Amino acid sequence: MIDSLLSAEARAFLHRHASDDPTRLLLQANRYPHLPVRELVHQLAARQRMAAKLPIWTANAEVVFPSSLSLEQSSSEQTARYKAGLVSGGTLADLTGGLGVDAWAFAQRMERVFYVEQNADLAQLAAHNLPALGLTNVAVFNQDALDFLQNSTQLQVERGKAEVDWIYLDPARRDATQSKVFRLEDCEPNVLTIKDLLLKTSRNVLLKAAPMLDLDLAFRQLEHAEKVVVLAVDGEVKELLFVLTRQAVIEPDIVAVNLLKNGLEQTFAFRRSEEAAAEVVFSPPQHYLYEPHAALLKAGAFRLLSARFGIAKLHANSHLYTAETLHRDFPGRIFEVKAVCKPDKNTLRNHLDDTRANLTVRNFPASVAELRKRLALKEGGDAYVFATTDPAGRHILVVTGKDDGQTATVERNVGPETLA
Repeated sequence: MIDSLLSAEARAFLHRHASDDPTRLLLQANRYPHLPVRELVHQLAARQRMAAKLPIWTANAEVVFPSSLSLEQSSSEQTARYKAGLVSGGTLADLTGGLGVDAWAFAQRMERVFYVEQNADLAQLAAHNLPALGLTNVAVFNQDALDFLQNSTQLQVERGKAEVDWIYLDPARRDATQSKVFRLEDCEPNVLTIKDLLLKTSRNVLLKAAPMLDLDLAFRQLEHAEKVVVLAVDGEVKELLFVLTRQAVIEPDIVAVNLLKNGLEQTFAFRRSEEAAAEVVFSPPQHYLYEPHAALLKAGAFRLLSARFGIAKLHANSHLYTAETLHRDFPGRIFEVKAVCKPDKNTLRNHLDDTRANLTVRNFPASVAELRKRLALKEGGDAYVFATTDPAGRHILVVTGKDDGQTATVERNVGPETLA
């Protein structure tokens, strides 16, 4: 099938219809009797869908894409490159190869990469795509991860010994019914049952986990987590990355990272003991309002943000901060406070130029939809309204304007119960 998708006629078809509607094109299949139109339309749809996530892959005419589910589960080029920056050395074994985006990024950092994937179709595509993308240092194995670990013959043939510098593992987060799961013990493979084997085969393991996973529970279960990176892209947490070593770790490093569209990174590193010992002050809204990025909220650096930046919290559970001075290096969004008022429609009208505003709910007894209806507030505009609670426990609206020039995040309901 790969050959039929790469013929000169097939490539011309994809190039000619690059911006066409795949559904409409499929209805015209009888016009192209000598082409596998259904498969080509899938390739066309995949390229259109993944253009932002995988720009280098979709720009390469020789790359062939798999099913929609594999595309959904794949890393973006941006997050894959970040992960590759965490590893170094001679060899890395990617035990859950999938589409191969992570292996592609690792191969640009490591001397040798072993791509391991139990799905034969995906392994076949990786064996084609990775060389098509210019990589010659990746060995592809159509094998179960556990079989690969237990059968050291492959490693001995490749390197002369059954050990690698790094193992990367991204367990599948769907059960037998294809329902989404996130606990380590529910994913496949179950890293908790093969942890010792992983660390016997490699001194370093990089484990990718779901954003919903409880960090402190994972630390207790893994025991060997030296560091965890909470990785967000443009304000949305995408994955948790645990670095495991052979030594038991008492207190791991926690690194909250937000990758921005402009290529910059917002990074904040800390330990739980620092967070517990940090002194925090509280204050009503001052001139500037600071909203931490999502990775920080997931990581739980609530008190420490106040201490490190010399800013006050609005309320213990609000996780919004304020100050009279501007801290442009704050890891998140910055707003200039225009007014503070009661959560009342008529009062709010006095502080808005029109009936539109971007609304965020944080530690407030109503959802965005409920409050937007109560305030008769339409979505959009240049104003940003935060419904929250002040130090005295009063429910307030903070009317602000964007200060830092970043693209606004979509409105959200964020309560303390969603941050674990």
